[in-house]
Amino acid sequence: MAGPWQAVVQDAAAMREAAVCAVDAALLEGVLMRTEAEPNASDVVNYAPFTLLPSAVPRALFEQAYAVQQDFNLLVDAISQNKEFLERTLASTIKVDDFTARLFRIHKQVLEEGLAQSVFLGINRSDYMFDCGVDGTPALKQIEINTIAASFGGLTSRTVAVHGRVLKVLGKSKEASRLLPNNPSRGLASGIAKAWELYGSPSAVVMFLVEEVQRNIFDQRCVENELWNRDIRVIRKRFRDVFEKGSLDDAKRLYIDGQEVAVVYYREGYVPKNYDQQNWEARLLLERSRAVKCPDIATQLAGTKKVQQELSRPGTLERLLPGRAEAVARIRATFAGLYSLDVGEEGDKIAATAIADPDRFVLKPQREGGGNNLYGEELRQVLEKIKDTPERTSYILMDKIKPQPAKNYLLRAHSPLQVSECISELGIFGVYVRQGKEMVMNEAAGHLLRTKAIEHADGGVAAGVAVLDTPFLV
Repeated sequence: MAGPWQAVVQDAAAMREAAVCAVDAALLEGVLMRTEAEPNASDVVNYAPFTLLPSAVPRALFEQAYAVQQDFNLLVDAISQNKEFLERTLASTIKVDDFTARLFRIHKQVLEEGLAQSVFLGINRSDYMFDCGVDGTPALKQIEINTIAASFGGLTSRTVAVHGRVLKVLGKSKEASRLLPNNPSRGLASGIAKAWELYGSPSAVVMFLVEEVQRNIFDQRCVENELWNRDIRVIRKRFRDVFEKGSLDDAKRLYIDGQEVAVVYYREGYVPKNYDQQNWEARLLLERSRAVKCPDIATQLAGTKKVQQELSRPGTLERLLPGRAEAVARIRATFAGLYSLDVGEEGDKIAATAIADPDRFVLKPQREGGGNNLYGEELRQVLEKIKDTPERTSYILMDKIKPQPAKNYLLRAHSPLQVSECISELGIFGVYVRQGKEMVMNEAAGHLLRTKAIEHADGGVAAGVAVLDTPFLV
């Protein structure tokens, strides 16, 4: 798919001038991150990396991604409530993947004690790429669905204005007017606010559970400010604060520093390095509480790669979403080929195929946060090593998606300005709130486009590979 900026990209002088304006516009609009040198201080900040030009996205695929988001919200919620499905699907994984096993143990313990939580809030982001088939027609293919700490809903709310400015500087005002408004931070906050309201204690707070290192704080502040604007009090705490100062009363209400917590919004807790023994104990305390967790641990498990692979099996979606044939068809249309590496004939066969032709596949571990997937020769070496061991069941295989690259400039602080061949990934934010068995909110809440140079196989913005972008629909 040829980009709409082919001619302008060749004009080096115009690009240099536009880049200066773009960086100032990003700082002006608040597209900000803390620096690597001072990740917990806001004294000196810099712009978050972004593309100089908005990237072309096929309108039909963009609309398809939005149209299926409510279906994915329903699916994630259905999986989170289906203990048997989660237990059966993750049985092989939890034997070899300690992190998933520990999450699952907490899930089981909470169910055995009886759920104290009655309001459930899901904030997820379904990520896609545009696969160019044999005939060159692009198709929407899902990479993954993130059910915990899905980021950049805040900063992406602010990149549209930056790209609009760049296009105007380049004499493309008409094109600038075609950029779609996008404010995921408002949508995410509306879900948190609804859950807070249904919790039913006006003096209770929303707690952002945050990492020790907080470079991406401004992204979170965008959502936080939306809550303050609704007069909802927000506190920011880490796992260790919960361990040291958190407690439950007899009704399993959660208190931190004497404040009742209505909603726990996780921006941490999705990778093994987020946990030591104290943090696992803090996580258990949170899960046992009446507070609305976003996500609760069952919803986090619903986002594992093993669950994603199981969903692609014939009949699975129909069992999880009975009587919703149209939703099932919309979801299935986005699936790339996904394959199990469970021990047995099926797993042996697909492992051998991938070793023989590694460029056809991506090897995915049960991890979030970007930068974990394996490709090409590295994929082949790892599979060779683990092909005859149960360890292979901690991975899944997926068909490699092959998008059409386009030229763009990736703006990063202290990096030279140079044109790159780039590919993009589109994420759609979904928000839902369920009270008991009743779904009271189910929405698509905005989008995120991230772009990276083709030499980088894997990794997101926080991982330092991809940059923020704005879709230009074609």
